[in-house]
Amino acid sequence: MKKLVVQGRYLLWENGEPFFYLGDTAWELFHALNKEETERYFAERSRQGFTAVQAVALAEMEGLTVPNAYGRLPLLCTDGLPDPMRPDTEGDYSYWHHVDFVVETAAKYGIFVTLLPTWGDKFNLCWGKGPVIFNKENAYTYGKWIADRYKDHWNIIWMLGGDRKLEATHRNVIDAMAEGIRSVDTVHLITFHPPGAQDSTDFLADAVYVDFHTAQTGHTTDRCYQIGEVMAKMAAVSEKPYLDSEPRYEDHPACFDAEIGYFWNAADVRQNAYLAVLSGACGHTYGNHSIWSMTKATSQYFPYTWKEALTHEGAEQVKWVKELRLRRDYTSLQPAPELLVDNFNGMGQMVAAKGKDYAYVYTPLGVPFTVNLEHFAGAKCVRGAWFDPRTGEENVFAIFEPGKSTLVVPPGQGKGNDWVLVLEAIASK
Repeated sequence: MKKLVVQGRYLLWENGEPFFYLGDTAWELFHALNKEETERYFAERSRQGFTAVQAVALAEMEGLTVPNAYGRLPLLCTDGLPDPMRPDTEGDYSYWHHVDFVVETAAKYGIFVTLLPTWGDKFNLCWGKGPVIFNKENAYTYGKWIADRYKDHWNIIWMLGGDRKLEATHRNVIDAMAEGIRSVDTVHLITFHPPGAQDSTDFLADAVYVDFHTAQTGHTTDRCYQIGEVMAKMAAVSEKPYLDSEPRYEDHPACFDAEIGYFWNAADVRQNAYLAVLSGACGHTYGNHSIWSMTKATSQYFPYTWKEALTHEGAEQVKWVKELRLRRDYTSLQPAPELLVDNFNGMGQMVAAKGKDYAYVYTPLGVPFTVNLEHFAGAKCVRGAWFDPRTGEENVFAIFEPGKSTLVVPPGQGKGNDWVLVLEAIASK
C-alpha cells in the first residue's frame, strides 16, 4: 500500500517523492451526492490537479437526520437518538456502502479522502444542528470501527475536529477517537480541523497523534491578510508540517454577509494560497461556498449550484501553486522575509521564501518593491522571471547583479494582478 510520511515540515511519499497537499473542501460529499455526481466531481477535481478532498462522514447539514441521496442515514437509533455504536451497514447499498464507493472513486482518480469521522456539532453543540451523540467511550469505539473499515485504503488521511473548539470534555472525546483510530490503523496520517480564526496548535499542540497541523483562517477579514503570521505561529509552536485547511472560499459572501455585495473571488483564493505556501505550508486547501455545501438550489447566500461552481476560476487556477512548488528543489524552501527590503500591510502584504539556489516573492497587488539579493552573493548573476498565478506561465525578464538590492516592477498592478518573482542563481563556470 502506498504510504505518506512526514519529514520535517513536509509530506512525502515513503520513497521520498514530494507530496503537495492540494485539498478541496467537499464537506457534504458523502451526504449529498449520488454515484454519478460523485464520479463527475472527482473527474473534474483530478483534471484540476487536486490531491485531496476533505469530506465528513457524519455531515454538518443535518447529517444524522436527513438521508443521503439513496435515502439512508449513517447511524441507527437507540432510544430515539442516532447511535455511533450502530452504523448503518446492512441491506441494499447502505450509507456506509456509499461512503465506500466515494473512497474507491477518489482512489481511482489518484485523490486522497481527508476523512472527518464526524462534524464538530456531534460532540460540541455550541452551534449547529447536532444532536450531541459522542462521549469518551463511544468515540473510541466509533474511531476504531471507522478506521478498521478504511485502514486498507491507501488514500485516507484522518481529520478530527470539525469547526469546533475543544474544552476539556471535548478534548477527551477527540483523544479517545484518535486512540480508537490508532488501535487499528498506524499507517494513515491524522490532523485536526479547528474553528474559524484558530489553528490546531491552539488545542492539540501536545497531541502525539497529530501528524500535521492546520489552521482555519476563515471567511472574514480577521485572518485572511495575516496568513503568513498564522503559519509562522504554528511553526513556532510545533516542528510538524502545517497548512491552511479552510481559508476564504471562492463565491463565499465576504464576512458571511451577502448584503455587503462582495463575494470572495479567484484573486482572493490565489492570495490565500501563495501567502500560506510561501510561508512554509506543506500544501493548501481550496474551497468554494457552493461546493462544500453541494448546493443544488441557489439563493442569495449560495449563488451557484455545485455543478456550476465546479469549474470556477479559483478552482482552475489553484493548481499552479502546487506546480510552482514542484518545479524546483522541494524540501529546501523556507520562509525568507529578509528578501524583502520593505513590505505592505493588509491586502498588499507580500511574502518571500528561498530554497537551494532560488527564491520566490509573491506580490498580491503587483505593487513595485525592492528585493534583497544578498542570498545570491556567491552567484555569477541572478535570473529574474515573473510567474503568473492565473496561467502558470513563467517568463524571464531580467538579469540582476547578486549581493545587492534592486527595485522590481511587476507586469501589472491592482487587485487581481498578483505575481510571483522567481529568482535563480546562475553559477560561475
